[in-house]
Amino acid sequence: MAKKGQPGYIKVRKMKYLVWSVGEFAVVLGLLILGYAKTGSKLNLLTAAAVVGCLPASKMLVEYITMAPHKSVSPDICEELKEKAPLLVTCYDLIITSTEKVMPVAAVVIYGHTVCGYTKSDKTDEAECASYIKEMLKNNGYQKMTVKVFKDYKSFLLRAEGMNNIAAVEKETDRRKDKAVRDLILTLSM
Repeated sequence: MAKKGQPGYIKVRKMKYLVWSVGEFAVVLGLLILGYAKTGSKLNLLTAAAVVGCLPASKMLVEYITMAPHKSVSPDICEELKEKAPLLVTCYDLIITSTEKVMPVAAVVIYGHTVCGYTKSDKTDEAECASYIKEMLKNNGYQKMTVKVFKDYKSFLLRAEGMNNIAAVEKETDRRKDKAVRDLILTLSM
């Protein structure tokens, strides 16, 4: 099972939400039918349980509907990024949510004071997404961070390779800060 930030997360999550919402609505329907069959009336305790059961079922359905238009990152992109930037901290399949927008980001690489992202979605405004991530990092104590989001995959890959080259020259082995930045970005994502 893919965890948040791993390739395939969106696909797995959509399937989970769909299965759970269908299952929960089936239980609700079963309670309604069973209550009516046993009492001959819709005014019974099982109907009340079914009505209450609609809340978690609806929550799962809303989660599915929210994630439905988004797709997981291509395995080819993941492999190419692992090959060309193995020293960087990465995360994939992000759906960054601000108070105003939902911004899908396929991949993010992190090294030092630099965060770069790639989005293939026309709905994501690169500058707005980068500004939001930078502001959230700043609010959590990460000052002077450079954040850039690309729609052009080749530009993103070139930047990631450049960051990887810097990491190779600096030979820094402690990635705790980079992983903490990744964890913070993951909290911004669904």
